[in-house]
Amino acid sequence: MTETTHHDLTIDQQLALRTAATNLGREFDGIFGVETIERFLHSSYDQFASRASVPNFLPLLAERFARQRLRALAKVEGLAHDGRPIVLFLCTHNAGRSQMALGFFTHFAGDAAVAWSGGSEPENEINPAAIAAMAERDINISGEYPKPWTDEIVQAADVVITMGCGDACPVFPGRRYEDWVLEDPAGLDVEAVRPIRDEIERRVRHLLDELGVPAHD
Repeated sequence: MTETTHHDLTIDQQLALRTAATNLGREFDGIFGVETIERFLHSSYDQFASRASVPNFLPLLAERFARQRLRALAKVEGLAHDGRPIVLFLCTHNAGRSQMALGFFTHFAGDAAVAWSGGSEPENEINPAAIAAMAERDINISGEYPKPWTDEIVQAADVVITMGCGDACPVFPGRRYEDWVLEDPAGLDVEAVRPIRDEIERRVRHLLDELGVPAHD
C-alpha cells in the first residue's frame, strides 16, 4: 500500500488530522507520547486512504481507528485497562457477519464489555442488506466501517471470534479462539441475510453468557 504523505492531503484534511492528534493526545496524556500517537494516527489514515469512497471522512475514520489501536496497545503493554473483557470479531471483508456480531454484542453488553471487529480484506462499505437486517432488530450499524485488524488489536482481545477468514486470520498464543461457521451474506438480499443474523444473535447471547456478562435487550 502506498503511504500517504502530508503533501497528498488537502488543507482541510491536514487541519482535521491535527485536530484528531490533539484529541488523542488529550485522551492518552500520560500513557503515550506525541510521536506514538501521531504514528498510529497517520498509519491508520494510510489504512483507509487507498480505498475510501468518501475522502472527507478519512481523518474521522483515522481518529476512530487510531483510538481503538492505542487502547489496545495500552492494554497489551500493561499501561491502562479497565478490566472489561474484550471480544474481537473477524471475517474476510468486515462488511457483514463480523459487523452484525459487533452490533449485537455492543447492544446486549452495553458498557459491561468491549467488542471490536476487523477483516483480512476489508470492503469499502458495510453490506446494505446487513444494515437493513440489523435495523429490523432496532440496531443501527450504518455508522460502522470496514477496517483491518492489527497485531495490537488481536493481542489485546480476550476472545477472538473468526468467521470464514481461514488462514488469513491471525493467531497469537494465549487468546481464546472460536470459529463460527456462517454463510457469507455478501451479495444476498435481506430475506436471505435474516437467518444468518438470527444465528449470529444466538451465538452472541451464548458468548455473553459464557463471559458472565448479562445481556440487556
